[in-house]
Amino acid sequence: MIVCLMPKIIASLPSISLYRMRNPVLLLHGIDDTAELFSTMTPFLQQWGWSVHSLDLYPNNGDAGLEELAQQVADYVAQAFPPDQPFDLVGFSMGGIVGRYYVQRLGGLDRIHRFVTISSPHNGTWAAYVRPNKGGSQMRINSPFLTDLNRDVHRLEQINFTSIWTPLDLIILPATSSRLPVGREVQLWVPAHSWMVRSLQSLTTVAMVLSEPLRKPQLTNSTAGVV
Repeated sequence: MIVCLMPKIIASLPSISLYRMRNPVLLLHGIDDTAELFSTMTPFLQQWGWSVHSLDLYPNNGDAGLEELAQQVADYVAQAFPPDQPFDLVGFSMGGIVGRYYVQRLGGLDRIHRFVTISSPHNGTWAAYVRPNKGGSQMRINSPFLTDLNRDVHRLEQINFTSIWTPLDLIILPATSSRLPVGREVQLWVPAHSWMVRSLQSLTTVAMVLSEPLRKPQLTNSTAGVV
């Protein structure tokens, strides 16, 4: 289901503060970035009551495979959160793909309630062809890495999954690569890839999605019949 938000999105902010339950939120940055990327998003979410976490994925230039970065996420989660603490995950660009590997392959489904990707190349991007290293090749169109993740993308239906993207993206090519056939998607008319973590429209959308009640009871791997 695709959702186009109205220009006066700021009017929804009062409803955000009414939602009483707040999971901690973990933010994952994109390629060539660090956690500093979220210098605008972090205080925005904090002022509405979220406990916000982030980490620097290393190396951040694609020299390591995305599965290695996802293991860094799993290690951070094990150290930062109690075993019984659910949390929400937000991944920007490459961070969304790293997050998907953590969710779909490293047990994240048992921990996460809400998973938001922002301008992530779920189906690959032509821009990745200029980066000939392992991580870059994994984000190419129809790469074996993405093909494998998309083979059981339906597993994301066990949690609140939302993809936020902009048709004006010049890094995710085509921009529709951010779309997936599961969960919910929100299309924003934000004029640049990097602005998707800084514009008020994007920040408010993320807060709204993180405020949503869970769409269905959370399922573990055993109750979902996944082996």
